[in-house]
Amino acid sequence: MSSDTPFIPLSVPHLGGNEWAYIKDCLDTGWVSSVGSYVTRFETALAQAAGTPYAVACNSGTAALHISLLVAGVRPGDEVLVSSMTFIAPVNAIRYANAVPVLVDSEAAHWQMDVEQVRRFLEEGCERRDGGLFNRATGRRVAAVIPVHILGHPVDMTALMPLAERHGLTVIEDATESLGSTLHGRAAGGIGHLGCYSFNGNKIITTGGGGMIVTAREDWARRARHLTTQAKADAEEYIHDEVGYNYRLTNIQAALGCAQMESLPAYVARRRQIQALYQSGLATVPGLRFQGEAPGVVSNCWLTTVRVDATAFGMDARSLRARLKAERIEARPLWQPAHLSPAHQDAVHLPCPVAEDLYQNCLSLPSSSSASDADIQRVVAAVKSAAAA
Repeated sequence: MSSDTPFIPLSVPHLGGNEWAYIKDCLDTGWVSSVGSYVTRFETALAQAAGTPYAVACNSGTAALHISLLVAGVRPGDEVLVSSMTFIAPVNAIRYANAVPVLVDSEAAHWQMDVEQVRRFLEEGCERRDGGLFNRATGRRVAAVIPVHILGHPVDMTALMPLAERHGLTVIEDATESLGSTLHGRAAGGIGHLGCYSFNGNKIITTGGGGMIVTAREDWARRARHLTTQAKADAEEYIHDEVGYNYRLTNIQAALGCAQMESLPAYVARRRQIQALYQSGLATVPGLRFQGEAPGVVSNCWLTTVRVDATAFGMDARSLRARLKAERIEARPLWQPAHLSPAHQDAVHLPCPVAEDLYQNCLSLPSSSSASDADIQRVVAAVKSAAAA
């Protein structure tokens, strides 16, 4: 493939609205740091999108997850259930809180946290006694669960929420990939007790880097804001009443986010169109299965992903990735499941055969909302060519 052939990236920022105007306003007024009207405006926009009364801006989705764990009262030595098939951030955040991840498998239909496995763990592997719910095998308190809505598709929160509440667990949604997705009309991120979003450069909207905590509880929002601003009890006298964190988003980043939020509905619609183009274009290719949508789900289709059956397709997912790379098309396998990560070998993990299968066999295809129909058709043609090879 010639170096003159345009490169098709996996997922890049889509900038074309009021980004320049809002950032220029920050520069013209000098409001460039971690306070300013755009921070407040961005928080309001995210609270409205999530359907929650409160939102607290952070400098990353990982920071949002870390602070949410602290706000929820997760203590050192507690256990927190989390999807094993995820980008590593929520698992790391549990470690930041000096807690222990309990890594949960995915369900096979839509690749999200296996809520039935969570139920069996809580009802068969745990017991209630003074102080909460405890893992019989380890003796540690089970404090929270982090369902990760991978690739934009929500976890079955309809089943998870009553299960968690019955056992006294706080639910912290990792909605870092699912801004704009809904489950039975409710926004992903706004269903749990706390929700976390990410605005990294590859997400559906971006602030360059950033995150947001949303919640219905005013006391949790107030404490999150306190912890993300170095826990200042008295800003004028520089008195800090506990260990805090420098986790605030800048006004410039928030200005970018405000402009991006104005385009969110269009970005979601376009990514859904892109997935539909892939599904129709590859419908006759054997050995490919898309994630699809569960009943009641409207996904933002952040990254269109296929599971490749190597026997039926004619090559495995990584070989297909290499073929696409040679055509200057970026594709990506899913993340190494956390229970296989060298960094988390001392975590508790439940059997995770589905997560391992997804890791070996799935490939995410270019899904930028700025991608043209011609770009997608080129990817489709390259996949078809690989299948015929």
